[in-house]
Amino acid sequence: MSLRGMRMVVSAGPTFEDIDPVRFLGNRSSGKMGFAIAAAAARRGADVVLVAGPVSLATPDGLQRIDVRTAVQMHAAVLAALPADVYVGAAAVADYTPREPSPRKIKKTPGSASWQLELVRTPDILADVAARRPRPRLVVGFAAETHDLEHYALGKLRDKQVDLIVANPVGTPGSGFEAEDNTLTVFMADGRHALGTASKAQLAEALLDLIDTRLAREASANAIDATGDRTPT
Repeated sequence: MSLRGMRMVVSAGPTFEDIDPVRFLGNRSSGKMGFAIAAAAARRGADVVLVAGPVSLATPDGLQRIDVRTAVQMHAAVLAALPADVYVGAAAVADYTPREPSPRKIKKTPGSASWQLELVRTPDILADVAARRPRPRLVVGFAAETHDLEHYALGKLRDKQVDLIVANPVGTPGSGFEAEDNTLTVFMADGRHALGTASKAQLAEALLDLIDTRLAREASANAIDATGDRTPT
């Protein structure tokens, strides 16, 4: 299937939230899932912008890559890349960041056995893209969960007002973060679609097949609305 003529923005990888010049808050995302999606979309003819967190991955052919480090930087880069037909938020974005990163390395305080770090919420990239005008035709989010996968995926689908949530279990050896394979289930308002367990490259193709089908169905519905050619009820 082809995405030729479509503009797609994909975010991938982790974000690193600096505590001081030495330490940061991060996560185990390798970026491989998002990079696989971006690469597959470019091969299908889409005009792809890949917003990448700090990862050690080669840039796929045929797309524009923008490197960022923090959640705030990723938020700005994604919004600057809009408008787009499709946004796929495959990045593992930090929910919190230190309120005031220290300009110097923080040293241990003699006599103190604990250290308090104040964190503040980061911008919600997925929700802000879904609320953007003009809105992408399809907004796709990811939910990496250790438990209650369906519950949290459906909550994210509802609360962030997106079209698809791609949920994957993490914490299981051989799948998810830092692995070549993944296990994906796509949740949408009218049901779900299990993509199963496979390599991230294979799952990227399967997800894009689903995206392509949704876009085609939307285009067909819009064409019917434009002509008024509906079967009376």
